[in-house]
Amino acid sequence: MTAKKHIYVKDIMKSSYGTIQGNATIAEALDKMKRLQTAVLVVEKRDKDDEYGLLLVSDIARKVLAKDRASSRVNAYEIMSKPAVCVDPDMDIRYCSRLMAKFNLMRVLVVRDDEILGTVSPRALVLDGLGALEADA
Repeated sequence: MTAKKHIYVKDIMKSSYGTIQGNATIAEALDKMKRLQTAVLVVEKRDKDDEYGLLLVSDIARKVLAKDRASSRVNAYEIMSKPAVCVDPDMDIRYCSRLMAKFNLMRVLVVRDDEILGTVSPRALVLDGLGALEADA
């Protein structure tokens, strides 16, 4: 009997990410997204008792562009997803994938001891995770 190979979230997560304050405008967020070449920004906590949020390009498309709202008059906190779903870096990617599928999530934060280590997307789970699992099968 062959032991099942495990790949963990920490092995496939993207460790570089951008952050933004909740009171930043969507115009500012778009500028930062372009500069960082990313489709997601982590919305920072207001204080230690707050939770992280996520601002995705898809949120901006649905809640600003499609509703013909001015990006300079909408703040990140108005359209972000909060609280952001967080996973442990030592979680098996299979469980992370199930969690993301069950709740239709496009990103989760990888957090340990209240410190963000990175983000995970379905793309990373499939291309990096599943590819590595099947390469060793």
